[in-house]
Amino acid sequence: MNRTKEPQTWLERLERLHPYEMMLYLGMFGSGLIFLFLVIAFISSGLNQLEGLNHRIPVAFLISTFMLIISGYTATKMRLHYQEENIPKLESALRNTFMLGVIFTILQFAGWRELTDMGINFTGLPSGSFLYLLSGIHVFHLLGAMIFAIILLLQLGKTQEDGIRKLILVTNPFEKMRIRLFTVYWHFMDAIWLILFFLFILSF
Repeated sequence: MNRTKEPQTWLERLERLHPYEMMLYLGMFGSGLIFLFLVIAFISSGLNQLEGLNHRIPVAFLISTFMLIISGYTATKMRLHYQEENIPKLESALRNTFMLGVIFTILQFAGWRELTDMGINFTGLPSGSFLYLLSGIHVFHLLGAMIFAIILLLQLGKTQEDGIRKLILVTNPFEKMRIRLFTVYWHFMDAIWLILFFLFILSF
């Protein structure tokens, strides 16, 4: 006689999570709250303070947004290549994701330079200060993912040289979880930036 599987409660699902998963989700929740409070403060400071000053959104921010969207695509390809057990393509997708993250970070510094050239300083108008603060905190969070990407790249490089390590990589649930958590966090940071970028556009 077949028994229907009873749906798990959210508490039971939490108990079944790996500690790394729990840490990541708690970290994302905490980061989300930080950005939420800062966004509320940003909106409360007055989004229209920069209007009428002949300013425009920094071009570097526009380009960096495009780079981050592409990185979201390459991060998605990582999981597909892992499922296909195609380690070279997995490594290539991870490397591309990392490099796009580096380009994004460099463009953020260029964007801050553009803001300074416009006369929008960190210690000036509240709206201008929040442009630096929100984008800076976002870069700080993205750096954590980039450091983890370097660790994964080094490990994948060793895997290419060892058939046993390759077998462990494609069969070990822990390795699959690590790839999944990396992509989840990367997409989370993508979504955060898109929200911030939309608010930045409204402020000009």
